[in-house]
Amino acid sequence: MAPKSKEAAPAAAETEQKALKTTKAGKKPAGKRPAAEKKPGAAKEAAGDKKKKKKAKNTETYKIYIFKVLKQVHPDTGISSKAMGIMNSFINDIFEKLAQESARLARYNKKPTITSREIQTAVRLILPGELAKHAVSEGTKAVTKFTSA
Repeated sequence: MAPKSKEAAPAAAETEQKALKTTKAGKKPAGKRPAAEKKPGAAKEAAGDKKKKKKAKNTETYKIYIFKVLKQVHPDTGISSKAMGIMNSFINDIFEKLAQESARLARYNKKPTITSREIQTAVRLILPGELAKHAVSEGTKAVTKFTSA
């Protein structure tokens, strides 16, 4: 058996070399490309690409403001993250409703601008009774503070 393997080995090596030299189309396989000339600025760009980190999404929330109000009202009380998320969603929902209603009021009056008057009317329409009165008084106080400063 030893003589057969010696004869088979050179034949197998020859066919392997032929396969490497030519492909089905009769062409040699592509080798390495010649090295391109490097520019001085290219090295900096390549290094910058590797160090690039994923940019965090800027999601704006009212969490810090909710927490500040909570500490003003109940200094010794905490809030869970789930409850904070619910409060944040609640505030976003209320602001969305106020914006839609004030935009509708501006459209009814054929005005291109939403003013504090439209916001105040929207608050009166959306919020119930006593809550609307308190919201309007706080809003008026905030607007006068802003205009005087």
